[in-house]
Amino acid sequence: MSSPDGAPLPDGVPPDGVPGGATGGVPGGVTDAALAQVVRAEAGLIVASMHRRLGDFDLAEEAVQEAIITALRVWRAEGVPANPGGWLTVTARRKAIDLLRTGARNRRLIDTLGEDPLSAAGSGPDSADGPGFPGGPDSLGGSDERVPMLFACCHPALAAESRLALTLRAVVGMTTPQLARAFLVPEPTMAQRLVRAKRKITAAGIPFAVPAGEQLAGRLDDVLTVVAVAYNAGYLDPAATMVADDAIWLAELVARALPTEPEAWGLLALLTFLSSRASARFGADGRLLTLAEQDRSRWDGVAIARADGYLAHAAAMRRRGRFQLQAAIAGCHASAGTAADTDWLQILILYDMLLALDPSPVIRLNRAIALAEVDGPAGALAEVDELGERLTGYHLFHATRAALLTRLGDSAGARAANERALTLTGNPAEQALLRTRLPD
Repeated sequence: MSSPDGAPLPDGVPPDGVPGGATGGVPGGVTDAALAQVVRAEAGLIVASMHRRLGDFDLAEEAVQEAIITALRVWRAEGVPANPGGWLTVTARRKAIDLLRTGARNRRLIDTLGEDPLSAAGSGPDSADGPGFPGGPDSLGGSDERVPMLFACCHPALAAESRLALTLRAVVGMTTPQLARAFLVPEPTMAQRLVRAKRKITAAGIPFAVPAGEQLAGRLDDVLTVVAVAYNAGYLDPAATMVADDAIWLAELVARALPTEPEAWGLLALLTFLSSRASARFGADGRLLTLAEQDRSRWDGVAIARADGYLAHAAAMRRRGRFQLQAAIAGCHASAGTAADTDWLQILILYDMLLALDPSPVIRLNRAIALAEVDGPAGALAEVDELGERLTGYHLFHATRAALLTRLGDSAGARAANERALTLTGNPAEQALLRTRLPD
C-alpha cells in the first residue's frame, strides 16, 4: 500500500485514496466533470490576460470568479457554449466593469477593458460563441501566462494554506464554496484566506514571472510542493477528488511549460502513478483496500506507461530530485504484478537516496516501512519509535506502529496504536479501515 507521496505502507495502515472523477449528471447531458474540465482549461488564461491588461490581479481574479459562478449556473441549465473561452471572457469583462463601477475605481481601468461588451458583444454571454472573439484565450500568443501567475500564487511570502487556495481559485478556477468544501473550512474563512493572499501579493509587489537562473530551482520546488499538497488533499476524500484531478492538470501544465526541469516531470510521473490505482482502491462493498488487497488488473496500464515515460524523460536530464525519487518508488509498486513481487530492496535503496535530499520524519517513517519488508519488523519498529516525538500527532505514525506491533505479536500494543490513529484522522474511509483493526 502507498501513502500519497509514493511511500509504501504495510498492511494495516490506511491505504492510498479514493476513485477520482466521480461526478453527477446535470441538465443537458453535461456532467460536472465536463464543466470542471472546461473551467480548468479557460479560467487561468483569462485571469492572466486580464491581469496583464489591467495590472490589477484582485480585480481580474474576482471578475473571472464571478464569471465562473455565472457560467456554472447557465451551463448546467443550457449546456456548454461552442466557445466557452469567449463566453467566459465576455462575462468576466462585464463583471470587471460592474466591480469598477460599484467600487468607484479609476475610470481608466474601465477604458482599458475596451468597448463595453454589453454593446460590443450583443445582449448576453452566449453571443461570445462566435469564432475568434477578440481578447479571448486564443489571443494570448505562444506563451502560457498561467505559469507566471502560478509562481506568484505559490510565492513563499504567502502562507502555505493561502498558496494552495489561491492557486486552485486563480489558476484552476475553483470557486470559493468548492474550496471551502474541499478543505473542510467555513466559506467565510476561505474567502478571508483568499483576500489576505491577494492583498499580500499587492503589498509585497510579488512579480508575475517565472524566476530565472539560480532562483528557479527553489521557487519551482515551492510550486511543485503546492501542487503535491493539492493532490494529497483530494487523495482520500471523496468530496475533494476534483482537487486531485486539478493537481495532475497543474503538474502537467508546469512540466509542459518547463520541459527542461526534471523535477516538474518527476512530480507529474508521481501523481500519474498514484492516480493509476484509483479504480482499484475500493472493493465491491465500498471498503477501502490496502495495496496488497487491490486487484492489480484494474490498475490503469496506460497511465502507468505514461508515468514511466515522464520519469524516463526526467531521468535523462541527470539531475536527481526528491519528486523523481518518490516517482521511482511509486513506479516500483506499479511494476509489481503481485504484492509479493514488490522489489522492497530497490525501494529501500531509493529511500536512502531520498533521505539524502529530504531528511524529513515522514520520509524516515516510510523508509522504516520498507526496512520492515527487507529486514523484518523489529528493527523497523525501533526506527519508527525514534520518530515519536516529532510525529506524535500524525495518524499514519501510529497506524504504522500498529502494523509493526501486529507482526511482532503485540496485539495490545497494536490496538492502542490503532486507537490513537483513529482519534487523529477525520477521514471516514480511514476511520472505517482502522475500526476493522479494533475487533470487539
